[in-house]
Amino acid sequence: MTESLESLKKYVHFLHEHEGVRQVKLTRTAQQGLAKISAKGGIGGHRPPLQLPTAGPTATAEPPLEISGSTKAEQLRHLAERAAVCVKCPHLVARRHTVVFGVGNPEAKLMFIGEAPGEEEDLQGEPFVGRAGQLLTKMIVAMGLTREQVYIANIVKCRPDMPPGASGNRKPTKQEMDTCVPYLRAQIDVIKPTAMVALGATAVEGLLGPIGTIGSLRGKFLEYRGTPLMPTYHPSYLLRNQSNTEKRKVWEDLLKVMERLEMPVSEKQRGFFLAK
Repeated sequence: MTESLESLKKYVHFLHEHEGVRQVKLTRTAQQGLAKISAKGGIGGHRPPLQLPTAGPTATAEPPLEISGSTKAEQLRHLAERAAVCVKCPHLVARRHTVVFGVGNPEAKLMFIGEAPGEEEDLQGEPFVGRAGQLLTKMIVAMGLTREQVYIANIVKCRPDMPPGASGNRKPTKQEMDTCVPYLRAQIDVIKPTAMVALGATAVEGLLGPIGTIGSLRGKFLEYRGTPLMPTYHPSYLLRNQSNTEKRKVWEDLLKVMERLEMPVSEKQRGFFLAK
């Protein structure tokens, strides 16, 4: 109970700081629970009284982007052109090869959202083209779709910089995500998908704030600005944990997405990664 209330507190704070929401209507049960926590001096009796954000303008939230164009494809093209010349994160601009905006069908019913481009994505200018991206493509095909039928994008459009000589990728910072996420919000506003999949904890954090671990959030639909959002493990997690048990968890999440989209699901698909 206390963990759920703590997550609620964090989510309300995120809405205030990053979405410009002034007031959040809570159920009576939630209000009573938060009041009890405040009276006890915090969760567990050791934290300071719970302080929900007060109404007022946010000083850090990036304003929404203006969307122009007569078709979805044209609107996305204009947004991509704007992103291509963005210099709001000078440290990323100095190292990037390309701005990795997004790829797929402007009319897509399903969006996949990751955290940021890696090395291969930065070089090719397309999201999810490395090893994790190849696995994502297999996941999409297993659903009965193609990359061309869905839309794929990231919270951050530039590869997070690494120290000279260092290999690998790093998680984008909160500031980098807050600065860049208006582009993703605009993409979502243009495409208007029926459902979205957040790939990994960082993608969830970029959209909804630090509301929990991916292990506790996956498998249950959340909501992002009115659109159903399914959190699941990032494909890179499956590259590190290749047991059928972990693959099945992700597949069950995708089965729920298919059902939400009213896609046909065969018995063969329902049986993927189950023990024989």
